[in-house]
Parts: sequence; C-alpha cells; structure tokens
Amino acid sequence: MTESAQWIGATQTGSRELRSPARLSTLRFLLRYPIFLLAFGPPILRPNKTFAGVDTSQSHFDLWSILQVGWLFAIALRALIRMSFDHQILLSRQARSILKYVLFLGLVLTMSITYSPGPALSAEFSVLYFATWVCIVEFLSDAYHDPPNWLQCLFTVRLLLLLLMALVAICFVVQPSLVMEMKEGQGIRLGGGAVAPVGVIAPIIAIISAYSFLNSLERKSRSLLFVLVGIIGTVVTQARGSEIALFICLAILGFGWARSGKRIAYLFIATTTVFIFLATVVLADVGADRIWERFNRGQDVEQILTLTGRTEMWASVIEYSFAHPQGMGYMAGIRTFHGGHFATNLHTILNSMGGVDSSYIEVLADAGWLSLAFYLIILVKTATLAWGYAKKRTGKPSAPDFAARHALRCTLLLFFFCLLGGVEDTGFCNPLRPEFYLQNISIAMIVGICTSLYLASRARRTYSPV
Repeated sequence: MTESAQWIGATQTGSRELRSPARLSTLRFLLRYPIFLLAFGPPILRPNKTFAGVDTSQSHFDLWSILQVGWLFAIALRALIRMSFDHQILLSRQARSILKYVLFLGLVLTMSITYSPGPALSAEFSVLYFATWVCIVEFLSDAYHDPPNWLQCLFTVRLLLLLLMALVAICFVVQPSLVMEMKEGQGIRLGGGAVAPVGVIAPIIAIISAYSFLNSLERKSRSLLFVLVGIIGTVVTQARGSEIALFICLAILGFGWARSGKRIAYLFIATTTVFIFLATVVLADVGADRIWERFNRGQDVEQILTLTGRTEMWASVIEYSFAHPQGMGYMAGIRTFHGGHFATNLHTILNSMGGVDSSYIEVLADAGWLSLAFYLIILVKTATLAWGYAKKRTGKPSAPDFAARHALRCTLLLFFFCLLGGVEDTGFCNPLRPEFYLQNISIAMIVGICTSLYLASRARRTYSPV
C-alpha cells in the first residue's frame, strides 16, 4: 500500500501490467528525476538588501544569479539531450491539453517583450519559463514510459525542503540578517530571505507529513516529528496567509480522513470536540483581546481589511489593465510602474523588487488579461484532472493503485495550498523562485500520476491473465 504504480511490458502478450518498484536511493532518484532538484533552489545566501535602490526592471547579475540560472539550465539541457536520444516523446492526452495552454501563456509573455520597459529582463525570464517547462515535459514523457515511485516523489520533495529548513536554521544562528526581519510591534519574522521561503516550505512539509501520518505511509513517529517541524516553521514566519492556508489544507485532510470509516469518524469528532473545549478554556483564560492582538500583529482593522495594503496595489494594477489590456511587460513592467510606489514598512523589501503580493495579479500585470486567462485555465484544468481521479473508487484496487492514489491526493492538497498561497505571494508565477518550482512540480506529478492511473485502468479492461 506504500508503493506507487510502474508499468512493464508483458513478454508474451505485448500488454502492460502493474507492479510496485523498489525505492531508489535518494541520490539515484535525483539523478534519475532531476526535476525535483529544482525544489531545492538552489538556496541563495544573499542579503535581502542587495538590490535596494537598484532599478530591478533592468538586467543585473551577481554570482548567485549565475548559480541559479546555471542550475536550471543544467537540468533543462539534460532533459533536451534525453528527449533527443533516449526515447520517443509520448504524452497523455491530458498532459498535451495542459501543455498547450502552457505554450500559449509562454508565447503571450514572450510577446510582451515588445512593449516591456526592460526588454532584456523580460526576454531572460521568458527563456527561464520555457526552460522550466522543458524539464517538466521530459519528466512527463519519462513517467509515461516508466513511472517513478510516486510516494518517493513526495518524500523526496519533503527531504529537500527539510534540508532548506535546516539551512535556514543555520543561517539564523550564523548570520540572522539573511533569513529574518525585525518588525516593530511584531518581533522576529523568520521569513527565510533568499535562502528559502519558510512560509511556503514549512506548510508543505507539514501537509506531506500529516497525510503520511494519517494514512500510515511511514513510521508514525517520523511523520509526527515532521508535522511539528512544519507547523512550528509556519508559526515563526508570522505570515497570516501561510497559517490560514495550512489550517485550511489540514482541515480538508482531516475531514477526508474522517470519512474513511465510522471508527475514524468518531475519533475525529471526539478529537475536534476536545480541541474546541481546550480552545474555549484558553480563550477564557488569556482573553480574546490579547489573542486578537497577537493574531493581527499589532495592526488596526483598516490594515487587516486591506490585507496590509495589498488590495490597494491590486486595485491599481486592475485599473491599469482595463486601460492597457496587454499588460506592462513580463517581470520588468511591474517593477518599473509600481516598484516602491506602494512600499510600506512591512513590504519595503518586496516592493523594491516591484511585487504586488499576488501571483494572479502579477500575471495580469505581466501580459494582461489574456495571460491571466491562460494561467487560470492551466490551474483549473490541473485541479479538475486531479479531482476526477482522486475521487474515483475501484472495486478491488491493487497495492500500487492505492499508492498512486495516495500520492495523487496528497499532491492535490499541495497544489491547493499553492493556489491559496498565490493569492498573497508573487513567487508562484516568477521563475527562479522556489514557489514557482514547487507549484509546477505538483502540476507535473498530478499529470503523471493521472496518466499512470489511466493506463492502468485501460490495461485492466483490455487484458486479463489466463
């Protein structure tokens, strides 16, 4: 029940049958499927204020930038070589459908170079966008021929993110300025800086570990430990968006788990009741005012309702896009027209890079309404595909089939977290950002797993052993 699906050719019938592969060592797995190395970054040990006061709508390079680009290009080059010489590129119908809109989005972003205030920067990020998807296409084609152990994919992602968390902890001790911010009235915020976005990687660690714990996919002691690591990491970021998104995902996971049986449902109800009782006791003892003040980070109601000024930025970009439906130019436009304009004490560093604290609004600003439409279509088609296979029930599914569905449901939760995180984080649509890679890796895994499940069901319908 803990193994994923793999296809092999039947020697006499020429059909395919399902079996569970042995897990590879971590090193062999990453060499076999290097797309997961993109989740690692690589981490950048760059101070947050490196580009303060610099016009970031134009091209700027340092050693870390070269390392980031070289990391991506090395993986993309390997993908191109393997697709050219190793085997024929085969993709499922669902994969081709999603990749079609990925191509459309890339072309729209590329065309925005013609009116971008920083054409060189827009061109560079367009190349990075396509390089990332070259890696994904190679992975999907490889998974079509020889699917990986899908549960190992999840655990490998978690391992890489745990390494990033450990690096953030080391930086916090050795050079705190790399990973933390001091905010008046808010204390220390361990955001991770350029090393790793703790507000994203910590919740993902918690989600994978919680799913593994509830479904007994590994030792429960290990799962529980990593759940605590993920939750604590999320809390120390003091990022309300990450906390809320993680709570929603864990709540969905809990309700789904409770539906698996009556005894589990009773246990879930009892646990929820005890939690509500303890929360009521704490609320009565500490006081609602103190808890609310802690949650709102010392902000007033107006700041909270405007999401710390984010809604003002979003309204400005939307108003601009109505007058200029083609957008501002990929990456460079928002940095030119809105860089620093809305800077506040909380978001000075982010806005000096021209961010608008929303991946969806960022895509709108990059290349207008058409790019936003393609971006949303990609996300919706991926979510629809995953949901359709995740909710399917089979009569007597095999152990590999169970494992693939477990991997799919957990990946769907991760993808949903990315969708929620994109509301207040631009990283999910910006190449070279860990959030961008994590969201696209989740898309690749969803499409790959659904392809494996589809091929398995088709083979069972056309072949029955004698």
